[in-house]
Parts: sequence; C-alpha cells; structure tokens
Amino acid sequence: MSFPRRLSQVLPAVAVGAWLFACGVGLCFLWSFASAPGLSGEAPRSWPAESRLPAPAGVPELVLFAHPRCPCTRATLEELDRLMVRCADRCQAKVVFFLPEGEPETWARTDLWEHAVRIPGVTVLSDPGGREAARFGALTSGEVLLYAPSGALLYQGGITASRGHAGESAGSNALQALVRGEQAGFSEAPVFGCPMTSRCSPRS
Repeated sequence: MSFPRRLSQVLPAVAVGAWLFACGVGLCFLWSFASAPGLSGEAPRSWPAESRLPAPAGVPELVLFAHPRCPCTRATLEELDRLMVRCADRCQAKVVFFLPEGEPETWARTDLWEHAVRIPGVTVLSDPGGREAARFGALTSGEVLLYAPSGALLYQGGITASRGHAGESAGSNALQALVRGEQAGFSEAPVFGCPMTSRCSPRS
C-alpha cells in the first residue's frame, strides 16, 4: 500500500479523534462553568436598619437580588415562582434588580424584570448603584436572603443546583422548609449567577 493511500485512510480517523477530543474539552468546560458557584458575601445577621427596603412585618421576608441581564437568573426566577405558589401567604417577597449609577430605569426593565413582575405576591424594585445589594452582602445575581419576622437572618444563598438550571436543589428545599416553619436555625447554599454589579453581562 502506497504512503499517500495509507495517509488518506488515517486522516479521517485522526480528524474524528480530534473532533471528539475538542467536544470533550468543550463539555468539560461547560460543566465546570455550570457547576461553579458565584461569590457569596456576608449577609447581615439582622435586618440592616439603614436599608430602604421595608423590614419584615408579621411574616418572613424573602429578598432576591438579581442582575436584570444575567441569563442564569431566569432559572432562579422559575424557582421563586414555584416557591411562591407552594408558600402563598407565608412570606413576603421582593426581587431587587441592580441598576448601574446614571442609567435610566428602563435599563433594568428586561424580560427578567417582566418575569418577576408576573410572579404572584412579589414586589419588584430597582437598586440604583447596587446600594441595597451592598448593604445585604449580595455579590452574585440570584442571591436569596430570608429574614424572620424578628429580623433575624434565616437563609442565605441560591435556589438552583447550577447555573441556569431550574429544578429541585438543596437551597430551594431548605428555603421552602424555613418559610413553612418546618426548620429551625440558619441555612445557606451556593449561589449560581453573574457578578451582581457587572455592567457588561451575557445579555448586554
């Protein structure tokens, strides 16, 4: 068998092998990205007096801090929607969207904002300059905090199992139990999303 003929038989196999290797590397990268949590700050253990958000009154207060252009946050909003259906009248909930300093209010009015508005029992607010997020130590979009009627912190973290993937997770289960009064003490879980104060995000 001549060398050119032998080479023509080997090259397709090499090409297929290289393609499979590249696919494997790509999948590993995507999995690593999806499973890598964002930064988590230190939330105040009691409701900050300087906050302009209304303090808990009679029922637990859930606050979700979000970036309006973070694609990962869509799954978080889906989980919040499920939570509010299951725990109706057991808590008050707010979604607070980051708004860069100097940007008009419309900057935050994305489809994620509209999604949050449609969730029953949820109040949606903007956070100019990310001041409230800073007060509450929220560094990553999708950070959820739950405070007891007394103002004590009950939960800090995310409610999805990975980036952009809705469905049951340790965080959502813990949060649901706390809202229903089925669990005592403080719980936390990783949060998956984009940096809270980023101007440039995948949805920009």
